[in-house]
Amino acid sequence: MTSRIELYDTANIDQYLWPDSDYGRYAKQYLLPLLAEGSERFVRNVRTRLLVLDVDGIPLPITVNEKEYDNSYVCSPYTHYVSYAKQELGLLGNRALIGCLDALLSGVGCLLKRADFNRIVHVNNWLLSTNLSPELAESQWAAVLDKLLALFPGHAIAFRSLCPSLNKRTIDSLQSRGCILVPSRQIYLLRTGETGFGSAKSRWLLKRDGALAAKGGYARVGPDDMADSDIPRIAELYRLLYLEKYSRHNPQFTERYLKEALHNGILELHGFRRDGRLDAVLGFYIRGDAMTTPLFGYDTSLPQQLGLYRMLSARLIEIACERRVLLHESSGAAQFKRNRGAEAEIEYTAVQVGHLPLRRRVPWTALADLLTKIGVPLLRKYKL
Repeated sequence: MTSRIELYDTANIDQYLWPDSDYGRYAKQYLLPLLAEGSERFVRNVRTRLLVLDVDGIPLPITVNEKEYDNSYVCSPYTHYVSYAKQELGLLGNRALIGCLDALLSGVGCLLKRADFNRIVHVNNWLLSTNLSPELAESQWAAVLDKLLALFPGHAIAFRSLCPSLNKRTIDSLQSRGCILVPSRQIYLLRTGETGFGSAKSRWLLKRDGALAAKGGYARVGPDDMADSDIPRIAELYRLLYLEKYSRHNPQFTERYLKEALHNGILELHGFRRDGRLDAVLGFYIRGDAMTTPLFGYDTSLPQQLGLYRMLSARLIEIACERRVLLHESSGAAQFKRNRGAEAEIEYTAVQVGHLPLRRRVPWTALADLLTKIGVPLLRKYKL
């Protein structure tokens, strides 16, 4: 059966009949404000053209870019594979290796810009570190690819956030249509369920982490316990951890975005409050049988022995267990996550470049080969 696919933008989105389903209502709440006000109002370091692709009644956000080399990696492969990668080199702890790889990345970056590396369309792009996918049949993914190739013949077509545990059918379908798999990062998945998870040691660590809140005088808070007055503090907590401690290439959520999260539930917010002040916060969403946490932050100026990061992580895992979903813990804090039962897996971006001229195809295929042969072994060796 041939899929029905329609594309909507700011000119005709008012004609779109959003599906009357949990996913359809979520997509409407999330995407309509972005279309109306522009991506930078919600994610400060993302400039992109946002579209909605309806696939047999399932809306997918599509982003279209030309250059925008200063964008967050959620829309800029250059930022992901060059700018962010250079920042991460310090984690290797080997000065000679860092020097060699820094020079390599600088050279690669020049070549990628000459090849219009950021002229790209991203499919199912919610402008988040991890884009969980709705369930589509193989034929539907193929139809999406065909439609976008016809509409954007001068762009690479990319599908981020794919990993074998969650997206094997999608990966197989896209590879069968000529997409190449480019490793993007090492992620951590925690499988929950009735039988528990991890080892006795990991469960003990989580129990210990969970007890830190009461010990430190903190009270749990959920979505109903937060107000507009908390929004500036939520923005600050995220900034302190993800932008200042980690990287400013992460999505820079604005207070406008956080207001949507609080009022319309595009992220479910939880945290810890003491003496009336919010000191730690997380925000997650669930798609199908998986959940992930794009928003995570705490007051890094407070004493480390309070264990705010451990408290947040324990709360997140507790929620995942309560809802019996797989927890996609993204990347970073590798040893911490391994110790608490998470398993490492390589995440990929599937990219279709076969329709592009040779000068634009070669950098993608070379990058995929380089990362598969060098990048992935380094990620596994250093457990990053």
